[in-house]
Amino acid sequence: MFDLTPAADRLAGLVRTVTDGDLKAPTPCPGYTVGDLLDHVNGLSVAFTMAALKTPLEGAGTGDASRLPLDFRESVPQRLAELATAWRAPEAWEGMTRAGGVDLPGEVAAAVALDEIVLHGWDLAKATGQPFEVEEDLLQVVHGFVSSIGPDDRDGSLFGAAVEVGSNAPLLDRVLGLSGRDPGWA
Repeated sequence: MFDLTPAADRLAGLVRTVTDGDLKAPTPCPGYTVGDLLDHVNGLSVAFTMAALKTPLEGAGTGDASRLPLDFRESVPQRLAELATAWRAPEAWEGMTRAGGVDLPGEVAAAVALDEIVLHGWDLAKATGQPFEVEEDLLQVVHGFVSSIGPDDRDGSLFGAAVEVGSNAPLLDRVLGLSGRDPGWA
């Protein structure tokens, strides 16, 4: 087990600083504005909370800024906190669950949730010009997950094609590259 709280708190802090002027800005996620990304984070927070509780939701949509709650600076951080809290329960990690229409073991769902939080935290930080850091132990978990994704699963639905980064690059850059993101995105 690992604690999603530090990564969720970091993303929540970034969300709180988003200005209305940021909402239409591009992000490293192809086709997503900051507003779209925030709506996606809002939805995935609910979906992975429910997955931890073993009461999964069906049909979690992709990001769409038109659905973003007006109080997103408060509601999205609250949902991220609920997500982290739900995954503290040992039973969340046991057995099977469902997230995003996919059945998967609890421990894999937790890794996917962490991956989403970390990668979209970086996306939001880059899009809004803020620094981004991740605890090494959590980054190792995300690296293990993104490393397990084969080339046939890099069609853009989860990850794009891997971006080449040097083997001596910082671990965050290697994770970003494996997820199809360019660490130098600006």
